[in-house]
Amino acid sequence: MGDIPPLPGAGDRWALFLDVDGTLVAIAPTPETVRADPTLLALLERLRGACGGALALISGRSLASIDRVFRPLTLPAAGVHGWERRRADGAAMPINVSTEALLPLRQVLETYAATHPGLLFEDKGDSVALHYRLAPRYGAAVCRLARGLAAQHPELRLIEGRKVVEFVPRGTDKGRAVSAFVAEPPFAGRYPVYVGDDATDEDAFIAVNQLGGSSVKVDDPEQRVRSTAAQFRLPSVSAMHDWLAAVAARLEGDHAAEPTGGTATARAAFS
Repeated sequence: MGDIPPLPGAGDRWALFLDVDGTLVAIAPTPETVRADPTLLALLERLRGACGGALALISGRSLASIDRVFRPLTLPAAGVHGWERRRADGAAMPINVSTEALLPLRQVLETYAATHPGLLFEDKGDSVALHYRLAPRYGAAVCRLARGLAAQHPELRLIEGRKVVEFVPRGTDKGRAVSAFVAEPPFAGRYPVYVGDDATDEDAFIAVNQLGGSSVKVDDPEQRVRSTAAQFRLPSVSAMHDWLAAVAARLEGDHAAEPTGGTATARAAFS
């Protein structure tokens, strides 16, 4: 795995798939407090134009939450780890799998959060999650509880993310969401690049690798570097922003606008 992700070469046509929390925006104490600043919004607008519209957000957040973070932008997106998907033409693509299996877990997790100060229960409709970022002392206990519930409910998938456990019905993931996008305009026929930071992004890393694209992991400064399917790494969210700006400059053909040093010294781009 290389340290620095590549930049586009002359004439390259990229499709960008970007995770949200921990990738485009820093992790916050609670999901509701996150907002994209004007500089990031402007960069995303620039990238969308440079990619011919082939830019999508892939997140564990719901589509409504994604739109709140990036308002006034409304981008193609997959929410709840692929359970919700909005195409580039704005059409919503429903997933025809029942979420009834989540019903017994809602009460269990909500009750557990209520009796352990600092834990946050989140019901996204298509998934349920328990956050322990504000109470890391409960992390081991939360994970034990979640793994026990997963063993009792094999029809559900347990996702252990950054100080959060989440249950979703089996049937889709971020990798399948990316694969669905690349079969549609304006993503079809372009070089796919996925950037994420967490265990929930590994399915997308694998999918993009299998498609012959590039996968990039943004490292978590709070945790020891772990193994990943991603081909490249960036050290932080701010380094990710710098790299995206360099990508935009390359796609626009404005090499003079690239920063010197840092991520702009990436290895030779793909032909």
